[in-house]
Amino acid sequence: MDTEQLSIRPFRPADQCAAKALILKGLEEHWGTLDPTLNPDLDDIATSYGDGTFFVATQGDRIVGTGALKLHGDGSGEVVRMSVATDCRRQGVGRRILGALIEDGRARGLNRIVLETTATWQGAIAFYQAAGFTVTHHKDGDIYFVLPLWPDPEKA
Repeated sequence: MDTEQLSIRPFRPADQCAAKALILKGLEEHWGTLDPTLNPDLDDIATSYGDGTFFVATQGDRIVGTGALKLHGDGSGEVVRMSVATDCRRQGVGRRILGALIEDGRARGLNRIVLETTATWQGAIAFYQAAGFTVTHHKDGDIYFVLPLWPDPEKA
């Protein structure tokens, strides 16, 4: 994949079916099964993420990645719905999406970005740590991360 031809842009309603399918396929690949009832936010992405940011990565007309930033009332944002098409992984797509989400958080004046993933998902853990996220804690089989966006620890 030529990442120079990769575009990161905000979600559009016309992206609904392709974005949902990409995310669900990634979940099924990781878990080996899929319970669609556990993902109601994907039924209407524009509404579910209307207060935050939902980006898609495209190559030509094809959506090859997604990522969202949910806003919290405490001045933080949470990265969710990071997914990259199987044939495009390990080529910088996720890094570009995550970078765009972090920049969006800074532009919004957020003080930190948090996220969680499964504690056994070593590739995801290494990816987030390489992006500067640090582990805050483990709980119920998940691992939690934070990325302060301001150098002032009082704001983080």
